[in-house]
Amino acid sequence: MDRVTKLASQNAVVIFTVSSCCMCHTVKRLFYELGVSPAIHELDQQPKGREMEKALATLLGHRPSVPAIFIGGRLVGSTDKVMSLHLSGSLVPLLKREGALWL
Repeated sequence: MDRVTKLASQNAVVIFTVSSCCMCHTVKRLFYELGVSPAIHELDQQPKGREMEKALATLLGHRPSVPAIFIGGRLVGSTDKVMSLHLSGSLVPLLKREGALWL
């Protein structure tokens, strides 16, 4: 859990993913298209990835535990939450407030 929270606080946007996950790909693409350069942590390519995935499942309160998106060091949630913020028009202002977007 400590590793997850430390990594989550090091960049304005941090996404924990698994390289074979289509929803992870979708979320990463959304952020890239918005002009955000998130820190991406591919858990299936990390030595302690399984442990980190278990910690994320605990934080999210469910499985699957990826993608897990942190903005400003705080857990926003998974794909459904980020897409909901985006569709409501709340995601871009949040990204600007946290220094992830300059426009």
